[in-house]
Amino acid sequence: MWLRPEEVLLKSALKLWVTEKSNQYFLLQRRRGYGEGGGGITGLLVGTLDTVLDSTAKVAPYRILHQTPDSQVYWSIACGASLEEISQHWEWLQVNIMRTLSVFDSGDDITSFVQGKIRGLIAEESKSGGGDEDPEGFREAVLRFERLFGLPKREKLVTYFSCSYWRGRVPNQGWIYLSTNFICFYSYLLGNEVKLVFSWDEVSRLERTSSVLLAESIRVSVRGEDHFFSMFLHLQQTFLLMQQLADYAITRLFDKETFSTDHPLSDPLHITQRALEVHARNQAFRAFFRLPQGENLCEVYESFLWVPFSHYNTLGKVCVSERYLCFASQDGSQCHLIIPLREVVSVELPDRSSRALSVGVRGKRAFRFSEVRDFERMAATIRRKCFNSSSPQHSASAQLPLCDDEEDVMVGQTQAAVSTEALMNVFHPHDAENLDPKMLKERMKEQSWQIHFAEYGRGSGMFCTKKTRALVVRGVPETLRGELWMLFSGAVNDMATHPGYYTTLLDECMGSSSLACDEIERDLHRSLPEHPAFQTDTGISALRRVLTAYAHRNPKIGYCQAMNILTSVLLLYAKEEEAFWLLVAVCERMLPDYFNRRIIGALVDQAVFEELIRDHLTALTDHMTDLSFFSSVSLSWFLTLFISVLPIESAVNVVDCFFYDGIRAVLQLALAVLHYNMDSLLCCNDDAEAVTILNRFFDNVTNKDSPLPATVQQASATANNKPAQSVDISDLVREAYERFGEIRWEEVENMRKRNKLYVIQTLEETTKQNVLRVVAQDVKFSASQLEELYLLFKRQHFISCYWSVCSPALQNHDPSLPYLDQYQLGQSQFAALFHLLLPWTPNTHSHTRSHSHTHSHLHSLARSAFRLADENADGLVNFKEFICTLDILYNGSFTEKLKFLFKLHLQPAGGPVCKPFGPSASTFPAEELSISTRFSGRGKIDLQEYLKQWQDELQKKEENIKDLPRIKQTQFVRLSKTLYSVFHGDDEEESLYRAVARVTSLLLRMEEVGRRLQDNSPTKTPQTTPQTPPQTNPDTPADSAPTPLTPEPSSGGDHSPKSPQPDPDFSPSDTSHTLPTSPTSTTTSSPTGTSSSAIDTPADTPGDASAAGEDWSFSFEQILASLLNEPAVVRFFERTIDAHTLIENARRNQLRDTH
Repeated sequence: MWLRPEEVLLKSALKLWVTEKSNQYFLLQRRRGYGEGGGGITGLLVGTLDTVLDSTAKVAPYRILHQTPDSQVYWSIACGASLEEISQHWEWLQVNIMRTLSVFDSGDDITSFVQGKIRGLIAEESKSGGGDEDPEGFREAVLRFERLFGLPKREKLVTYFSCSYWRGRVPNQGWIYLSTNFICFYSYLLGNEVKLVFSWDEVSRLERTSSVLLAESIRVSVRGEDHFFSMFLHLQQTFLLMQQLADYAITRLFDKETFSTDHPLSDPLHITQRALEVHARNQAFRAFFRLPQGENLCEVYESFLWVPFSHYNTLGKVCVSERYLCFASQDGSQCHLIIPLREVVSVELPDRSSRALSVGVRGKRAFRFSEVRDFERMAATIRRKCFNSSSPQHSASAQLPLCDDEEDVMVGQTQAAVSTEALMNVFHPHDAENLDPKMLKERMKEQSWQIHFAEYGRGSGMFCTKKTRALVVRGVPETLRGELWMLFSGAVNDMATHPGYYTTLLDECMGSSSLACDEIERDLHRSLPEHPAFQTDTGISALRRVLTAYAHRNPKIGYCQAMNILTSVLLLYAKEEEAFWLLVAVCERMLPDYFNRRIIGALVDQAVFEELIRDHLTALTDHMTDLSFFSSVSLSWFLTLFISVLPIESAVNVVDCFFYDGIRAVLQLALAVLHYNMDSLLCCNDDAEAVTILNRFFDNVTNKDSPLPATVQQASATANNKPAQSVDISDLVREAYERFGEIRWEEVENMRKRNKLYVIQTLEETTKQNVLRVVAQDVKFSASQLEELYLLFKRQHFISCYWSVCSPALQNHDPSLPYLDQYQLGQSQFAALFHLLLPWTPNTHSHTRSHSHTHSHLHSLARSAFRLADENADGLVNFKEFICTLDILYNGSFTEKLKFLFKLHLQPAGGPVCKPFGPSASTFPAEELSISTRFSGRGKIDLQEYLKQWQDELQKKEENIKDLPRIKQTQFVRLSKTLYSVFHGDDEEESLYRAVARVTSLLLRMEEVGRRLQDNSPTKTPQTTPQTPPQTNPDTPADSAPTPLTPEPSSGGDHSPKSPQPDPDFSPSDTSHTLPTSPTSTTTSSPTGTSSSAIDTPADTPGDASAAGEDWSFSFEQILASLLNEPAVVRFFERTIDAHTLIENARRNQLRDTH
């Protein structure tokens, strides 16, 4: 490849390079230690230098230098990994440059021309890939990456860094390469080569660590083994990129429920470092400001924001996206602001001296930003974004809220009767004349919020400061809860930018039926059944509509348990449409991955919770060695935001804090609960006692300031019985913020990312162990071999997904299915893996044409094996079906292997269904049986019939070989071809070929005798099922074995003697292995090109091709009996298979076969 010209001091490099070609202006050089001879000790040292030193020389073993005429100045202009590649560059220079250089008068002019030409070539090459800061260096790294690791060329290198890999206490200096699907490392020091290749889907831990030996390093855990990398120039940047790539791979391959095809990084072939950085920045921007999905950060400015009534400027950053102007302070004031551009009415520059601009919004409010470095550009950007936002959709959404009458009219136009009032207002209307002390406190809260609104604004564009958080911690007033939940969660923006979306969803899903709808109906009456709102059709219908609409909006999630409880509380304080958008905000932004089949998000937060316990509750950590107990206990806390364990009047205070601070508030409260019960938990003797203590604590949490009537409050009776033990929710929440308030949002997000890998890999490990437990009882592989084969099987599935945007194989992974069916292979995937693990692999050094023909036949064999293994004919094979097939080839007896090959060549349609396995086909765990599957379509299930059938299957230990269909002429010819392909390349190849020829001739003799008997005795029916002769010792000569009886001729055909016509492709070589037809001994050619004496065949066996037809057939017993008399064949199939070596070779070559 062409390099940006750099001056090279050739005098000091003479010992490292050898000049291969030269002329007046250019030199082609080879690095010592490469090419012929290897270079001895010099080559060894040079190889070490290439790894340690960051120089152009280390990239490739060949280079081209330009020499300035009449001087000793040289410039490197090209490099190459091979002589062929560098020779192309050399030839291009000879043809295109050499003639032109003669027109220049001075050497400097020549050098300037050459440099300009090379830079032009580089610029042209970088047009398509552009964007890298150092495109030449990156191209060199790509070349090195491809040469070192042998990965498919489709694999996209994202970036690379210099670092050290620690093996024990010895650092190995080298380079780490981060690609879309792999993390690779290479080091070469004094003959010690270190090469690592791990796929991201194998990584279970990725975190920054430090120790006495390693100041700071990155720990990568793969299959339970830790690998440490250190001495990075930019460690944090490297770690963030690794974290993003790992998360991208894990989400795309394992968690497809949350991965969208319109993901900005959906195409694995076009991922770059810049794209990853932009994606991470946009994710952080949306998460911090609770903005809708798809909102991307466009520009960032540093500025001061004037905070009214507090009379101070707060320093922070202004973030501009397509539809929002956001501000976040950086001086500890915890002030942030979100201004929808649909609300902006003016952008002015009042004071150029202070570089200030003023943004006016509806309601006669303005925000002043000062000391903006590029304030004019910021003003122009905001004006342009506001103009772009003035679409009909945004114009409609920017209107003032409708009055109740107008809303009723609009709702009445739809088919679904949407509730326009919060259920709390319907069932517990606010009484302004109530002078109850609790109501007086409630009014004081409302007054505090009204003062806050007057100072900091209300609705979109409200300043959120420390004072705002303090008011939230005290508890949001009942009348303001719905409004503030909408504001803090960002749901108000979703609703404003999607007018009419909810009613449209209701119209679309009205009357529809689905599994989600059935589950929703089942749980409707379990949602806050004690509340009057959900004891009537009003509340139940609203809950049904919201849940059904969301299931229709997001079918990947549909409906999950705990969504009904959360939605019930939302409906109490928000209008129906608002409750829907709140549910969207919770499920898709604030609690990602919580509400799916595997609740991965909740499990991740459980791991974060454990980590926080270790950091903040050390006494509890020292007392309890296993903190997983708290994860299991607290799962419902996180899934329902404490609604399922706290009385409703107390739980809503937790929801207040959640909508303001996100999951951080829930984690803080969970820590406060454990801290409050610390002494009691330290005295517990078992888990049951600890659960009792926590349940008793939650029963006694009260809300003394709640204005709800006693009929609604759940804890009133409990609190009155034990007033001394009651805990007020306001005190508990305040303690949580005071004691654990130092937990920052960024820290929680980093812990989430770090633990997500571990959680998903733990789930995958559970799946693996369950699959291996079920399969191990049916096969003879060892536990370690089974595990390696499972990893190969799983990796084969992923290989089909690595380089494809919408690979069909991605749909074959469904975590909701039983363990055995979560990973399945299609026919092409199965064939690739089957060929890698086939114990009868042809010799790769054999004749090219013969070798290619044999490989083609073995691929056909793999396709047949797939059809046989696919018992349910769904086009997919699970691990059990695959491993049982492989177990026959590796550990089966001679009879089992031959029966397997025999069944591969039977017609797939017609006749009895042949199962490939013996015990494994009929013996399976009870949990894998499905009554509905077995008796689908039969109406009422007859359990007696089902149990009887199950008992019969369990008693059936082995398939009777007499029940196998007979093999016809063309099928038998193909079986013979398969045997030749299997024997190809074996040490006893010649004797094996002769054995097959003898067996074939013997069977033809039997056919001939049968036909003669039939012709002589037309009134007698020949024996159709010959008796199987006793098995003989493999060492017994063939002629001493009992002769099998005659085969059954096909009825209804010509009874004249016929012999099978050889298949035109029968032989892998030019001389085909035709079935013997000569009455005398003839000389035939084996596929290896050697000659062998064929056995004698019947004298009257005709060879007329036109007479050939499927007029004869053989039973499995006849073929088995004939082959048992061939010691070479028996030895071949009963030979012990080195499974460990074959599995290791398959693991090493699995990726290479995808080139």
